[in-house]
Amino acid sequence: MRHFGQLCQRVSGTEDAKYSRCSPAYNTFRTFAAALLFIALCFRADAAEHITLKNGFDLICDHRQPDGDHVRLYLDSGSANFVDVAVNEIVSSEYVDLPKAPANTQPATANTKLTTADVHELLTRAGARHDLDVDLLASIVKAESGGNAHAVSRSGARGLMQLMPKTAEGLGVNDSFAAEQNVNGGTAYLDALLKKYHDNLALALAAYNAGPAAVERWHGIPPYRETRAYVARVIHEFNRRYSQRISAQKQLASMQGSSGN
Repeated sequence: MRHFGQLCQRVSGTEDAKYSRCSPAYNTFRTFAAALLFIALCFRADAAEHITLKNGFDLICDHRQPDGDHVRLYLDSGSANFVDVAVNEIVSSEYVDLPKAPANTQPATANTKLTTADVHELLTRAGARHDLDVDLLASIVKAESGGNAHAVSRSGARGLMQLMPKTAEGLGVNDSFAAEQNVNGGTAYLDALLKKYHDNLALALAAYNAGPAAVERWHGIPPYRETRAYVARVIHEFNRRYSQRISAQKQLASMQGSSGN
């Protein structure tokens, strides 16, 4: 089992590329900045705005808020995930329909919903296959889908580990809503990212969320609010799970020692 040493807590600032061996989607869209077109958003529940920037990057924007010569672009329906950019950076903007699950894919029901034990078993097997800590995988699943095997993000990521369709295809995942396929594919992808970044988990997580191209462009964790929040969230959850596991192991060892006396 890989050991990542001291867990990493800070993910903001400009020194992220220096993180080494820190513990904690596919490219939901290469995200950096976008600008405001002076057109009011149409309130369409089934659509989002695809924005292209001068630097060639793309962004899927849920809604926006103008502020002088800058604009705040919100990446989801809430107010926590956003990027602030200059108006003159925008090249084009168009509305796009949000991806939907295939018509023959049925939502999880009481009879088909995975239990916590089911998910843990899948993660344990996948983790053993790729030498990854099950608590790390569980932390990613919690951040990505909350354990919902039929989750679909606004950008089209699907399943427990939120695989984008092209990523899933490249990993040999035929059905991202099939829990075992999704977990195996997501774990293999994370393993490949860890190898690419020499077991730097902070960078691997950033690449999982924003894509390897963004990490390489910024030589570290990209300055995207969504990505930084994601890395921090997974690291915090992994820290919590890891600490609980170590505490339980110590308690069990103590009880066994006491019973042997």
